[in-house]
Amino acid sequence: MQRIFLSPPHMSGKEQEYIAEVFKSNYIAPLGAFVNQFEASIKAHTGASHALALSSGTAGLHLALRVLGIGKGDLVLASTFTFIGSVNAILYQGAEPVFIDSDESWNLSPTLLKQAIHALPQKPKALILTHLYGQVAKLDEIVAICKEEGIYLIEDAAESLGATYGDQQSGTFGDMGVYSFNGNKILTTSGGGVLVSENEAWIEKAKFLSTQAKEPFLHYEHKEYGYNYRMSNVLAAIGVAQMEVLAERIKRKREIFDFYRTQLSGVNGVSFMPEIKGSRGNRWLTTLTFEHQDPRKIIEALESVNVESRPLWKPMHLQPLFKGAEAFVDGYSEELYARGICLPSPTASSNEELLRVVEVINDQCS
Repeated sequence: MQRIFLSPPHMSGKEQEYIAEVFKSNYIAPLGAFVNQFEASIKAHTGASHALALSSGTAGLHLALRVLGIGKGDLVLASTFTFIGSVNAILYQGAEPVFIDSDESWNLSPTLLKQAIHALPQKPKALILTHLYGQVAKLDEIVAICKEEGIYLIEDAAESLGATYGDQQSGTFGDMGVYSFNGNKILTTSGGGVLVSENEAWIEKAKFLSTQAKEPFLHYEHKEYGYNYRMSNVLAAIGVAQMEVLAERIKRKREIFDFYRTQLSGVNGVSFMPEIKGSRGNRWLTTLTFEHQDPRKIIEALESVNVESRPLWKPMHLQPLFKGAEAFVDGYSEELYARGICLPSPTASSNEELLRVVEVINDQCS
C-alpha cells in the first residue's frame, strides 16, 4: 500500500529544465541569475520591496535578529505554539525567549502579548510572530501593539507563504519577514528560505553577513564575523519553478481542507483550525482537534495503513530546552497539543486517495 505523506514535495515539471540551465552556465554556487530571479519572484508575489534568498528560514530569523541589534541579555517575545526553528535563533544571539500563548485563532494572543510586555522587568526588543499552519495571526492588533510599545516585529511566515490578511501578504506586516522552502512546505527548494523587508539597508546588511561578512577588497578582509547562509543558484532554480505554481498549490491545499471538513462533519467533537475574519490562509496542513477521542490512537491507526500524521506542535514553554524560561500562558496551546493532529495534505494526491485517511478516522470515532 503506497504511503501517504504529510506534505511531500510536489514538483511543477519545470525544475529540471531550469537546473539544466544552471549547469550549462556553470553558476552552481550562491550566485547566479536564478538567485536574482527567485528573489524577484518573491518580491512580485508578496509586494515586499527587498528580498534575500538564504539557506533556510532559520537563517533568515537569525539574520533578522542580528541586523536589528538583538544580543546577549535582550528579551525576545515569541509564539509558544510553534516549531523550534522559530525560536532557536534567539539562543544563537544569546538573547532570552519569552513565550506567549495562543488564543482561539490558535495563533499568538494579543491580550497575553500586551500583558507580557507590561509585566516583564525589562522592555523586550522584538517579537517573533509565527503564522501557524499557514493561517495568519491577528495582525492588526499585534502590529498596533508592537508600534505602540516600540518593539520590532519579525514575522515567521515559514508556513504561510501566499496567505493574506486583508489584501496584504503574510510576512510583509512587520519590520522583517521570513519564508521557508524546506522539503515539507507548500513550495520547496529542498532546503531554503527568504528574508524580506521594506528597509533596504537591513537587507543589504543581512546579505553582507550571509556571505561571511567579506569587506569590499580584492583580498579577503573581515571586520566582523558572518555566516555561510546564501542560497545556491541550483536551489534557486527549483524555487523559480515552484513559485510559478504557488496559486495552484494554495488552491489545492484549501480544497483538501474543505474535503476533510466535509467528510468528517459527522464526527462529534471535531474542530478544525479557524480562519480569522479578513484573512485567507494557504491551509498548508489541515489541522484539527478531537474532543472525545485520543489523537495518539488515531495517529497509530493511520500509521497502521501507511498514512503519515502527527500531533500538533508541542509548545515551546513545555520543551526541556526552555525549562525556566519566562512564559505567559493560559493553557490554550497545551490543550491544542493534547487534543490535536495534523492530517496529510499532499497536493499531488486525489480526494479518492485521501479517503483512506477519512475511513480510518471515521472508524476510530464511531
